[in-house]
Amino acid sequence: MTYSKLNVLHWHIVDHQSFPLEIPSYPKLWNGAYSWAEKYTMNDALDIVQYAEKRGVNVLAEIDIPGHARSWGVGYPELWPSAICQQPLDVSNNFTFKVIDGILSDISKVFKFKFVHLGGDEVDTSCWTTTPRIKAWLILNGMNESDAYRHFVLRAQKIAISYGYDVINWEETFNNFGDKLDRNTVVHNWLGGGVAKKVVTAGLRCIVSNQDKWYLDHLDALWPGFYMNEPLTNITNPEQQKLVLGGEVCMWGEQIDASDIQQTIWPRAAAAAERLWTPIEKLAKDPASVTARLARFRCLLNARGVAAAPLAGFGRTAPSEPGSCISQ
Repeated sequence: MTYSKLNVLHWHIVDHQSFPLEIPSYPKLWNGAYSWAEKYTMNDALDIVQYAEKRGVNVLAEIDIPGHARSWGVGYPELWPSAICQQPLDVSNNFTFKVIDGILSDISKVFKFKFVHLGGDEVDTSCWTTTPRIKAWLILNGMNESDAYRHFVLRAQKIAISYGYDVINWEETFNNFGDKLDRNTVVHNWLGGGVAKKVVTAGLRCIVSNQDKWYLDHLDALWPGFYMNEPLTNITNPEQQKLVLGGEVCMWGEQIDASDIQQTIWPRAAAAAERLWTPIEKLAKDPASVTARLARFRCLLNARGVAAAPLAGFGRTAPSEPGSCISQ
C-alpha cells in the first residue's frame, strides 16, 4: 500500500461467516470465528494498527450491522431474531445495542482513526416481520421494516459518536433515509455510478468504491477500468468536490485466500491509486499511455516480494509464455 501511496486500510473485521476479533466486554462473540486458530486478539489488532501507522496507513475498522451478522449469535443466540432466522440482528432487543456499545468501547482503545465503519448494507429485514416477538415490537412502536432499519442505523450511529468517531455507512442507508443520517456521516458508495453526486449535493461526505470498476474480487475488471474510474464524475462545484474524501478498491473474500491475495490486488489497485492522487486536469485520458509505467511498477513490486500479477488478461492471470517481466 505504501508503495502506491494508498493510506487507509479498511478492515471489514466481521461478517456473517465469522467473528474473529476478541471483544473483552463480550468474550463469547469470539465463538463465531471460523476456528480456534483463526482469531485476532486485541493485541494482534494493535500490532496491525501500529505496523500500518509506521508506514503512513490508517486502519479503518468496520463492524457491519445490522446485516452480515449471523456470526454474532454463535456466542450470544439472543442476538438472533430466532434460532431459524438468524439475521439481521434483533432490533427489538436492548441487549443488541449493549453489545454494539461494548464492541465500540473496546475497539476505540485500539482503532484510533477518527472514522469507524458501521456497514448498513444488504439488510434483509424479513426475519423481523416473520418472528412474532419482533413483529409485535414493531406494531407496539408503530414501525414497519423500513422504520426499524432506520432506527437501528441511527441508534448505532449515536453510540459510535459517543466514542468520538465519525461514522461511515454503506450507501443503502443514504438511499433509504439520507436526510435522517447524522450530518457528519460519510456515505460509502458501492452499487454504481451517480451516487457520489447525490451525496455531496445533500451536503454529506462520500467515499467512492463503485463495484463495476473498483471491486478487486471481480476478476473480469481490468486495470484500465480501474485507472479510468473518476470519483469526481459530474461533480464540478469545488466545495462539493471537497466532500468526496477519496476512493477505495475493495478486496472481498469470495475469490481469495492467503495463497492468491497479492496477485489479485496488485497491480490493479495501483492503477486506482494513481487515479486518486493525480489532479483531474492532469490525468492521462488514454490508459495505453500508462501501460509501460504500470508494467515497470508491477515488476518493482515483484522485486520487493509482492506477488503482483501480469497486466495482460484478467485479474491474477498467469503469464502466457516465458518473457521479460516488463512485457507480461
